Amino acid sequence: MNQQTALLVMDMQLGILQNMPNASQVVETTKEAIAKARANNIPVIYVTLTFRPEFPEFNPNNKMFTAFKQMIAGTPMDTFAQVHPDLAPAENEIVVHKKRVSAFAGSDLEIVLRSLGINHLVLTGVATSGVVLSTLREAADKDYTLTVLADCCADRDDEVHRVLTTKVYPRQASVLFVHEWNK
Repeated sequence: MNQQTALLVMDMQLGILQNMPNASQVVETTKEAIAKARANNIPVIYVTLTFRPEFPEFNPNNKMFTAFKQMIAGTPMDTFAQVHPDLAPAENEIVVHKKRVSAFAGSDLEIVLRSLGINHLVLTGVATSGVVLSTLREAADKDYTLTVLADCCADRDDEVHRVLTTKVYPRQASVLFVHEWNK
């Protein structure tokens, strides 16, 4: 079967990266992945976490988003949701807005992928234990071929990142470094 690939750049937003201790490193490697994708005519699709004012999407039963709401209170959503300037989408690139951890949850990502004929996803993002893990699991259940660029992902906990990229992800995806990825 012909593999139609897309690079997903997930949650590489100023409001999220500011809480990541190794943000500059993951920005640099992701910048390299984006350049490779563009040079090889691979669609780059950005996935951002965005909410309405007053956060009506937040259910008080959701422990993670309740804590998240407190963390970002007072931050304008347009500032929070802005993709890091070094990774900014080109004019013709797609930006998908999600409402939960997985790139698929509360977004039109699946419709976009089907419309483009994409069946192979290359995942990058922050955090390794958040958007990358949730998206990988859901995408695997949807039968996508998956690649994770380990050095284009980051987590606040280095050990969690290591365990996921060396022990958990290889069960469902190829795990590479950006210099190894040749589309």
